[in-house]
Amino acid sequence: MPIDFTTLDTLRTHHPAWRLLRSDHAPLIASFLHRVFVAPNVRVMSAADLAEALEDELYALRLHLGETAFPKPALDYLNDWASPDKGWLRKFYRTGTDEAQFDLTPATEKAITWLEQLGERQFVGTESRLLTLFDLLKQMSEGSEADPARRLAELNKKRDDIDAEIARVQAGDLQLLDDTALKDRFQQFMQGARELLADFREVEHNFRQLDRRVRERIALWEGSKGALLEDIMGERDAIADSDQGKSFRAFWDFLLSSRRQEELTGLLDHVLALPAVADLNPDTRTRRVHYDWMEAGEHTQRTVAALSHQLRRFLDDQAWLENRRIMDILRNIESKALALRDAPPSGNVMEVAQAGAEIELAMERPLFTPALKPVIADLTLQAGDEDIDAQALFEQVVIDKARLTRHIRHALQLHAQTTLHELVISQPLQHGLAELVAYLQLGSDAFNIVVDEGTPEPVYWQTTGADGQAITRCARLPRVIFAR
Repeated sequence: MPIDFTTLDTLRTHHPAWRLLRSDHAPLIASFLHRVFVAPNVRVMSAADLAEALEDELYALRLHLGETAFPKPALDYLNDWASPDKGWLRKFYRTGTDEAQFDLTPATEKAITWLEQLGERQFVGTESRLLTLFDLLKQMSEGSEADPARRLAELNKKRDDIDAEIARVQAGDLQLLDDTALKDRFQQFMQGARELLADFREVEHNFRQLDRRVRERIALWEGSKGALLEDIMGERDAIADSDQGKSFRAFWDFLLSSRRQEELTGLLDHVLALPAVADLNPDTRTRRVHYDWMEAGEHTQRTVAALSHQLRRFLDDQAWLENRRIMDILRNIESKALALRDAPPSGNVMEVAQAGAEIELAMERPLFTPALKPVIADLTLQAGDEDIDAQALFEQVVIDKARLTRHIRHALQLHAQTTLHELVISQPLQHGLAELVAYLQLGSDAFNIVVDEGTPEPVYWQTTGADGQAITRCARLPRVIFAR
């Protein structure tokens, strides 16, 4: 985003986060919403419970600031904060209930997060951030390296470093992090954990914006329903295959693993028991922060499912309206026909062509006539003296696509997704490049396939040369991912 006068002036006027910071009641709004929504990781709260909590807050403030402070009822403040010109809360109604619900908007959470960063920290750690940046650069560099020799050299270097560290530990040389390094890394972990919870609310907001745009498109659509569905589903697939959609799906698959959950629980228990970390007085919810991630992610998944269900109902309503219009036209025709029965007009009212069948016998059909008469060159063929084995004309390679399909489905039964590289490793290619092309054709016809252009993967297979020696072939192509 450019930081110029026009952009900042527009944000100051229209962005809900900036309007919140400019509000006269910003201390009340930010402190109350942080205490009710952000700190306990509450995603949705009913209007009655939220109004009761705000009424208690206003009562305490009136005792301290006087009876004239914040004179309006709590529900009026909540409705004002959820109005379109404010946009600090989202007010909605769940299906099957008439009680209003409130949720925090991403802009409000951004403003509260920025206010939290204004406070003084015990110390500003830089070592852990530098190490994180360095690790990210190494991951990008190693993950984009397509040369097998350089990848093997890097892996051998890592193995040598691990062997050297094992030798030092066996010799009794343990290099431990001091208290400063532990506090630095724990602060960075807590900041990343809070930012991750805020990202879920923004992802959910993006899906709602997509649903709103789709509904507007349905309401204004004038073409066929098939073209509309193709357009909508194409955009939904584009969202799911975008960088944000892929990242969220990878995060969700990683966190749903029971082994990962147990590992996170063990690591948190060990870290929180360290004296240096205990001196920081971490929040009690830190011990279950990964469950907060799961709860927020599950809420986002439920929101997407509810939006899909509502979109389906919206399309069914549109189809019902179209069918009703057709029935209205038919009833209009019937009413006009009944009116003409008592007073028929003079002359012809309707003309129907005489019914008849066009019979065309098989022998009456003309034979095929070429459009152009072929010109045959008057050449004399000369016999050559080359001895060619005609058996090679009958040796054709047939790819068993059914076997490849069974192999892909068996791999997807064990995992949510698999790559072409993993399929070839578990079941090597028998017919070389032809079988590799068959895999790609199956991916576009029978399975959901995603091509990661930024990650190349080599595919190897064995073939036999003219001299009978085994030759290793290699095809370098982008990573091909098969999904359920």
